[in-house]
Amino acid sequence: MRTQAQSEKAAQAYALVEELQEYFVGKLDDISHTFGASKGCEAVEWERDEGRHGGGVRYETRDEHVFNRGSVNISQVHYDDDPAKKLGSATAISTIIHPQNPHAPSVHMHISWTEMKDGEGYWRIMADLNPSLKDDVFQRDFEIALSRAAGSYEEEGMAQGERYFYIPVLERTRGVSHFYLEHFNSGNFEEDLSFARHFGKAVIDAYVGIVVQALQSYITYTAEEKQAQLDYHTLYLFQVLTLDRGTTSGLLVHDQNDVGIMGSLPSHINKPLLYSWLEKMPEPQDKLLLALLDALPEGNKVLVDEAVKKRLANAVRAHYKKYSEALSMQASGEIIPPTVDNHK
Repeated sequence: MRTQAQSEKAAQAYALVEELQEYFVGKLDDISHTFGASKGCEAVEWERDEGRHGGGVRYETRDEHVFNRGSVNISQVHYDDDPAKKLGSATAISTIIHPQNPHAPSVHMHISWTEMKDGEGYWRIMADLNPSLKDDVFQRDFEIALSRAAGSYEEEGMAQGERYFYIPVLERTRGVSHFYLEHFNSGNFEEDLSFARHFGKAVIDAYVGIVVQALQSYITYTAEEKQAQLDYHTLYLFQVLTLDRGTTSGLLVHDQNDVGIMGSLPSHINKPLLYSWLEKMPEPQDKLLLALLDALPEGNKVLVDEAVKKRLANAVRAHYKKYSEALSMQASGEIIPPTVDNHK
C-alpha cells in the first residue's frame, strides 16, 4: 500500500498533480475518441521501497492511431520515517505527448513541489512545445498561452527555458517555445499553488487546441514529413538522455521507476543520425553516447520499447556514477537543483 507524505503542503501539492493528471488524461481520451480508435489511457502504478516511501501512477496512451507515445506521470516520494534525510517529500507531475501525425507537435510539462523537513520548499514549473515540422501559428498560440499564464514571471521563465533546452553541440534548442522556473517560491505557498494550477491547465488547454487544429487540418502527410518527425524524435531522445538534469537525477536517486522516467522517449529513432553526432560530443560525454548507441537495437529506424528503455536507463546511471564530474555539463536554467543530494 503506497503511503502519502504527512505535511499539509505536500498533501495540497499531491491533490494538485492528481487534478492536473485527471484533467489532461480526460482531454487526451477525448482526442482518441474524436480522431482515433477510442482507446483511453491506461494506468500503471509503481512503488518506492514497496510503497513505504511513496510511489506514483502514470497514464500511458494506448491509441496508436493518434499517439506515437504519451505518458502523464504523477509521483510523490517522501521520507517521513527516515530522520537522516533532509528531504521531506517530492511531489510532481511530468508529462510528454508525442502524436503520430508529424504536423501535431510534441509537448512536455513538469510541475513539482519539493519540501524539506524544516518546512522550506520550492517549485519547478516547466513547459515546452516541440514540433517536428515548424508551424508559426501553433508556436504563436502556445507562446500567447504561456505569456498569459506566466504573468509577471514570463520574462524570467522564458529566459531560463531557452538556456535549459539549448543543445550546445547542435547549436539549437530542443523545441521552439520553452518556459522554466527553478527554485520558485514567492513566499506565499497558497498563491504559488494557485499559480501552478492555473499554469498547468493553461498549457494543457493550449496544447490540446493545437493538436485538434493539426489533426483537423492535416489529415494526410508525406513520407518526407514522417521522416522529419523520426529525425526530430532522435534529437528529442538525444537531449533527454545526454542533457536533461531531471531525467538523470531521477535515475540516480533510485532504479524503481526506470520505465516511467523514460516515458518521455518516442517509439522509434533514427540510429544513424544519432551516431552522426558522436564526433561532436566532448569527453566524457562521447562515452555516454556510445553507451546509449550500444543499448539501442541494430538498424536504421529502431524501436525504443520497455527493454530498451531499461538498457538506456542503466547506461545513463552507470555513466554518471563513473564520471560524476560530467553532471556539471548537463542543462541548467539559472539555479542547479540539488535533487540527488536531497535524497541522500
